[in-house]
Amino acid sequence: MSIETLTLAMTGASGVPYTLRLMQICLQANLRIQFLCSQPGQIVLGMESTLKLTGNAQKMQQQLVAYFDADPSLIRVYAKDQWTSPVASGSSVSDAMVVCPCTMGSLASIATGTSDNLIHRAADVIIKERKKLILVPRETPFSSIHLENMLKLSNLGVVILPPNPGFYQGVNSSDDLIDFVVARILDQLGIDNNISPRWGSSK
Repeated sequence: MSIETLTLAMTGASGVPYTLRLMQICLQANLRIQFLCSQPGQIVLGMESTLKLTGNAQKMQQQLVAYFDADPSLIRVYAKDQWTSPVASGSSVSDAMVVCPCTMGSLASIATGTSDNLIHRAADVIIKERKKLILVPRETPFSSIHLENMLKLSNLGVVILPPNPGFYQGVNSSDDLIDFVVARILDQLGIDNNISPRWGSSK
């Protein structure tokens, strides 16, 4: 099944360039984005990019539309406690969800089904509805607790995709490393892309 609506969540781990590049590519593909960002995620976003999301969800939505020069109908932003949003219910579940980057705290909450904020609840809905959930955990090294939580989620069908870029494709800038990881996420979503060379292909 092709992806039409994607829930994209961002938590407070380092890795903002992955999030922004993924959103850019998805918007260019005319996917509808349901965006969720934790408060720590907003802080890291301001540290690692020129985008400063402030104000309520409606204001953030306007900021994202301007930043990406996107069709306003393609982006919806929901607050962490906006329980009436579509992502909180299986009756209007999106086609897939990506948490990028994903903190170990968020990963643990998703693994235990606590649903104490909208990001965790949205992930819980995706799991129970048997949709594609991709977590991009940004931590190193992993503790045994982290690994146990990842294994639990992997056994449930969740894709654990650490942002580990390759170098075989040739690297001229950090953008090449970002695109390598984002291409792997897009592949898991079934979205055609050629933003990074494939193994064995000509550069």
